[in-house]
Amino acid sequence: MKITFIGGGNMANALIGGLRRQGYSAAGIQVVEPQEAQCTVLTDTYGVRCVPAIDASALNCEILVLAVKPQVMKEALKPAAGKLTNQLVISIAAGLRIDVLSRWLGGHRLIVRTMPNTPALISAGLTGLCAGADVDAEARNTAEKILSAVGRTLWVEEEDKMDAVTALSGSGPGYVFYFIEALEKSALELGFDAPTARLFAVETFLGAAKLAESSPETISILRERVTSKGGTTAAALDSFSADQVAEAIHRGVLAAEARGRELCELLGAD
Repeated sequence: MKITFIGGGNMANALIGGLRRQGYSAAGIQVVEPQEAQCTVLTDTYGVRCVPAIDASALNCEILVLAVKPQVMKEALKPAAGKLTNQLVISIAAGLRIDVLSRWLGGHRLIVRTMPNTPALISAGLTGLCAGADVDAEARNTAEKILSAVGRTLWVEEEDKMDAVTALSGSGPGYVFYFIEALEKSALELGFDAPTARLFAVETFLGAAKLAESSPETISILRERVTSKGGTTAAALDSFSADQVAEAIHRGVLAAEARGRELCELLGAD
């Protein structure tokens, strides 16, 4: 099975690295990347063929992974429009609907839309996937196998929910970093040096997340167990509640979803 990546940026790099670590042959991977420096990195690191533009060899594949920015996707796909046959197309671009990608590819319909997140860069990602109506079970399994090279996968049957996937998981690491930044800043203001402040913020968040992952208890029960009545945690959570932090987070996620829908309309308008 030959895989061609259109775009050789960070996420493509992560996927190629994940596939190679799983034993996938470098000879079976091609990359179309116009930046010469990035091509050199990919070739030197993974031993894959890398070319600056789509050529006949690049289209001689079973899997085509679309890994360029949504804003330049239409232009990037022009050399492939109307030239695909039975290739499975996997898009990792946010905000581009399956019908839009199909139109830009000259009516090709074997498309899986995905939304990975940045922890995929360390093989700890979560990717939401949604298959077009013409994608069969075998092709779904293939798409899942490729994306699972960088973490866990989750199928979404209704494409309308992909904007929610983007708001929750795709953008989610940004929310987590925002909270870690705030915790780190508090540690600095409490008199700790920068390395110690970072350690407190990152390791506390990492440990709590690992505990939540491994525990059969609900998140609310885990929270209650660390919150003694009248204690320090209760004081902080009471302050968060007074400032409506939970409601603000919810509003933020809804804003991200709304922006995702807006971008879908803007990017697919032409």
